[in-house]
Formats: sequence, C-alpha cells, structure tokens
Amino acid sequence: MGNYFLYVTVVLLIFIGVTALLYKKNLIKIVIALNIVESGLNLFFLTLAYRPGGTAPIFTLAPGLEELKMVLPTPQALILTNIVIGFATSALMLTLAIMTYRNNKTLDIQKLRGVEDHD
Repeated sequence: MGNYFLYVTVVLLIFIGVTALLYKKNLIKIVIALNIVESGLNLFFLTLAYRPGGTAPIFTLAPGLEELKMVLPTPQALILTNIVIGFATSALMLTLAIMTYRNNKTLDIQKLRGVEDHD
C-alpha cells in the first residue's frame, strides 16, 4: 500500500510540473515547474530502487551479512548526482531570468516573443 502512495505522489508531482510548464508565462514560475518535475523523477527512481525490509548499502563485517537484504546503491548515487546537476541548472536558469529582466524589464515569455494577447 505504501508503494502505491509513492507512485501516486510521483504522478502528481510530474503532472503539476508539466501543467505549470504549459500554462505559466513567467520565467521564474517555469524554473520552479522544472524543479517540481525533477523532484518527481527523483522520487520515481528512488521508488523503483526501494526494497521492503532493506538496509543501507554499507558493507560491514557484521555477522549474518549474507541474510541481509540491501537496497540498490546505484540509483541513490545517480539521484544524488541528479540533484547536484539540477541545482546547477536551476541557478543558471534563474541567472538568465534575472539578466532577461534587467534587459527587457519583463519576465513574461509572450512579451519577450512579441506576441500580443487577444482576449
């Protein structure tokens, strides 16, 4: 039952992020939406690597090591790398948004493209 909750959370995070990407026009909100999608994908990979009753993948000389069920360390390492890369790309996107605002005095992507709103 707990695994289904995580999968539902993953779907909701990705859905919220993609919806915000499609409908928001502010550059800062687009960066936040990309971070939400990234968080959903990270949670998805952690959910795939989860093993009920698993222990941390730390090798020791403890007795009964053969009977221990460990979680997979590779997805954890990849997700840690993804978090660092996501932080760097978020910082770069926010820097570009700030520079765009300084040059154009707007963060609205439709105004930056020159598209007029016909309501």
